[in-house]
Amino acid sequence: METADIVQEYELEAPPEKVWRAITIPTFRERWLPDHDLAQAEPVAVIPNEEILFRLRDDAPPFLESVVQFQLQPISSDRTLLTIRQRLADGRLASRDTWAANSNEPVMMLAA
Repeated sequence: METADIVQEYELEAPPEKVWRAITIPTFRERWLPDHDLAQAEPVAVIPNEEILFRLRDDAPPFLESVVQFQLQPISSDRTLLTIRQRLADGRLASRDTWAANSNEPVMMLAA
């Protein structure tokens, strides 16, 4: 199953250090990314002041998991480009790449 990343870019009127704090300090992050949306509270990976990845979990069945990546690029001393990339990363989807032995593929239409 091929999935496309969701990518959003925001040019923020704030220095990179301030944006980094908003993303990494749990008290600030909780305002826009609540802990109950996270599959785990700790980040998956961190490159200080540049990039952080979190694992998310949907709040409705089948509770799929994804990884969201926040990248910061300074534009100037008081402006930051924030790129948010979300990728579906649920291991349960890998098994859907193979067809069942009784899938009756290819689908054929019968003439009436």
